Amino acid sequence: MAAMIGIEENQAFLWRIFSEIVKPYINVRLKGARSNDRVLYAFHESLVDASRPIFKEGVRSIVVVAPARTDYSREFIDHVRKHHVWLGQDKGSSAVVFGELVGSATTLSEVSDLVKTKEFCKLIGETTSGEADRIVDTLEERLSKVGNGATVLYSLKEIEELVYSQSRLVGSKPEYLVLTTEFLTNYRDRNRINRLLQISKNKNVKTRIINADTSAGKRLSQFGGLVCFTRFS
Repeated sequence: MAAMIGIEENQAFLWRIFSEIVKPYINVRLKGARSNDRVLYAFHESLVDASRPIFKEGVRSIVVVAPARTDYSREFIDHVRKHHVWLGQDKGSSAVVFGELVGSATTLSEVSDLVKTKEFCKLIGETTSGEADRIVDTLEERLSKVGNGATVLYSLKEIEELVYSQSRLVGSKPEYLVLTTEFLTNYRDRNRINRLLQISKNKNVKTRIINADTSAGKRLSQFGGLVCFTRFS
């Protein structure tokens, strides 16, 4: 799952992307002249505020689209990195990976066409790879704090008990459920895994399926290809 932000001169359009399925989210209008620094600042802040629910869902890959020969996407990304360090930090579960694409993303047909391009596929591959690396960085942090408030589980049964609220780990709330493409493909009971993923999403657990051939995927494979870790308390 990713998000796309199409920025035009006087407004921006937010889209949610599930594989090749595109859903409109919200649009934000610029109230005044773009040449006015205060107006532009307020516009970028409104865009960040509108995106917060998406970030809270765990979406960490954002593609910013703007017309050729404009600085709209770069101005927004620079604003985020300057005024919202928690989104642009190199490590951490809250960090967002931004990618830039030239074009227009104002209508459903335009966005649908964009997500089918080689440029988009390459870009989303790069951003999701960066996101996967950050998730593994967070996992490594949790591993270093096991026994001091952090919990990391590798057993499917234990993960199910935690997610389904049947665990003895009182007060432990799962933050991420991560599995590799290889684990998903090879596990004999696909319905069991799909149920776990769906219930996890319903309970606002961030779920990610990571390519087993990436560096992040290879690290996860060392734990069996399935890992769940809790929020650090």
